[in-house]
Parts: sequence; structure tokens; C-alpha cells
Amino acid sequence: MLLEDTGVGAGSSRICDAAPALRWVRRDARPAGTVVRVQRVVIGGPEVILIAGPCAVESEEQLLATARAVKAAGATILRGGAFKPRTSPYSFQGLKQEGLRLLALARAETGLPVVTEVMDARHLEMVLACADVLQIGSRNMQNFTLLEEVGKCRTPVLLKRGMSATLAEYLQAAEYVMNGGNEQVILCERGIRTFEPSTRNTLDLNAIPMLKRYTHLPVIVDPSHGTGHSWMVPRMACAAIAAGADGLLIEVHCDPASALTDGAHSLTPGEFDQLTKQVAAVAAAVGRVARTA
Repeated sequence: MLLEDTGVGAGSSRICDAAPALRWVRRDARPAGTVVRVQRVVIGGPEVILIAGPCAVESEEQLLATARAVKAAGATILRGGAFKPRTSPYSFQGLKQEGLRLLALARAETGLPVVTEVMDARHLEMVLACADVLQIGSRNMQNFTLLEEVGKCRTPVLLKRGMSATLAEYLQAAEYVMNGGNEQVILCERGIRTFEPSTRNTLDLNAIPMLKRYTHLPVIVDPSHGTGHSWMVPRMACAAIAAGADGLLIEVHCDPASALTDGAHSLTPGEFDQLTKQVAAVAAAVGRVARTA
């Protein structure tokens, strides 16, 4: 258990032994909640936001086509990986600096803010030149040197939960960022490693209300990595919104069968367009509005 109610009041809680030193992320540090602003996009407010794009930037044609498509469907932030940490050193590792250049090009053409992963503190300056949001991937959730460096920035940080991290460990990682002075942290549940082999990960929907109850930070969900199956993504996306998520991170590719990374759980633009309509209906049912371009 992460935190435990004292029973004293609705917002009252105490720190359990599992998380003895949370200072900045606790709900009682900012009871009204935090909203993170990315240009005109507000994350953590009444609107549900959609972040979409390819897992990896592969080419100018691929990225621009996908960026145009997700914007037309309602996405308000473009995602795309220039640096790709992979389990195998022989797998595609991303276009790196060329990928960053292409993300800047897509931002200039579509007007969509960009979120992309930074893997190394040495890359931070070049990533900041094209990114509106810095993503810390699951493998780097406990890269404390990197967390400290992004904590010195004033650019929003999208912090993904580690694949085997408890919520206490996850929030300690957020503390590293906020302790450096960067209060613009967005939490992202992306599935955890369990004994179940039928999906890539187990999407922990329990984490959404737990995090929303005990932290003031906005929470989004990545059902693409959380499941590993494109056919599951729309249903789990809707479930995440029903559970209280502030937004979604969806992988979209114009030709998933030929994707260099994660084609199996990437939606086509048409499928993403259908997902946005389903998400809008669920958001309305729980008293929220799906943010569109």
C-alpha cells in the first residue's frame, strides 16, 4: 500500500513506510490539483487530451503524414521517438538528431506541440530545441541523474512508470524532478510487468484513481504499450478515461505492418479517428470533455 487514510478527513493521509519522504507530489501539497500547460493545451483540467503519433520517427514522409492525420482526428500533442531505447542492441535505435530535426519540422507545419523522449542528460540541450514536453521512458524512471537534470528545466516532463515499479517508487521519481524546481510533471501509467504473457504488459488501471487521490499531478495513460495489441487499445483507452485519466498517449502509424518499432500495437489513422469518437462519448458520460484540435 502506498499511502493510508487516517480517517481524519477526506483529504487527509499519512506516509506509509513504503514512501517515507514524499514532499512535493502529495495531494495535500496542492489540494486543488496541478494543471500543466503545453502551449494552448491544458493537462489536468476538465478536458481530456489526446497525444498521438508514431513510436519512432522513421522518415519525413512517415512523420508528416501521421502528424497531419492525428491532428485532423483531434490530437493536440504529437508524440514521436527520435532516440529509441531497445532491449536488443541490434534493433532500430531511432534517427537521433535527424529525428529531432523532423519533429521540429512537423511542429512547424502542423502547429502541434511535440513530446519526445530524452535518454541521456548529455542530449538534453538538443532535445529541448525541438520538444515542448520531455518524456522520461520507463527504462529511465530511476535514472536519477537524468531526473535531476530535467528538474532544473522549466519544460514539462512526462514521466512514465517503470515496468516493475511500485507506485511508491514511481512517486519518488517524480519527487526527484520536482525537487529540482520543475513542477510541471505529468504522470503516465504504461503498464507493468506481471506473470501474464498474453499481453505485452498489464495495464494497471488501479493506478489511475490511486494516483489521482494521493497526488495533485495530472495522470495520463498509454494503452498502446500497456497492452501490446492494437485491437485492445480503444477499449483500454475508454476504460482509462472512465477511471479518471486526464489524457491518453496513443501510438499511430500510417502503415503499422511496416513500422520499424511497435507496429503490433499501433493504430492506423482511421482507427485513431474512431477511438477519438469513443473517448469523447466516455468523457461526456463521466462529466468531462475530450479536448480536440
